[in-house]
Amino acid sequence: MPGHSFYEVCSPKKGETVFISAASGAVGQLVGQFAKLFGCYVVGSVGSKEKVFPSGIDIYFENVGGKMLDAVLLNTRLHGRIAVCGMISQYNLEEPEGEQNLLCVITKRIRMEGFIVLDYYHLYPKFVQMVLPLIKEGKITYVEDLAKGLESAPSALIELFSGRNVGKQVVVVDRE
Repeated sequence: MPGHSFYEVCSPKKGETVFISAASGAVGQLVGQFAKLFGCYVVGSVGSKEKVFPSGIDIYFENVGGKMLDAVLLNTRLHGRIAVCGMISQYNLEEPEGEQNLLCVITKRIRMEGFIVLDYYHLYPKFVQMVLPLIKEGKITYVEDLAKGLESAPSALIELFSGRNVGKQVVVVDRE
């Protein structure tokens, strides 16, 4: 339910700048579309190339962590909001990286909040009511990266963590 978590945690306002890491991933692609429908200016990161944010970031939907979060903290505007959904760059590290720019949370009065999907599960019926018409109208689309056969699951998993897939990685075992 990335839509409701985005609205609940970030309180977006029309015209604000929203930055989404892993923007082509399963969650990022939906959050970007919700932000645009809300009237926000959306910037997405889809690889390792660093981006420049000349006017600053109001909202950051965090999926990556590490160096990406550090760069965003330096470029977040006063009273920015950060919704922490994931930190994929940290999951398989033996020793997690420490953020260098957390002082920005204080000096810029940034609100940073982590969440898990269960926090907003009670809003699921409201989310379905909101998103189904948007899907039917073609205002929200979804990209899936399909791998065929159970034998392709290991390579699909490796590709997921190397950034080769676009959208939600799905392994199709049987069409029946």
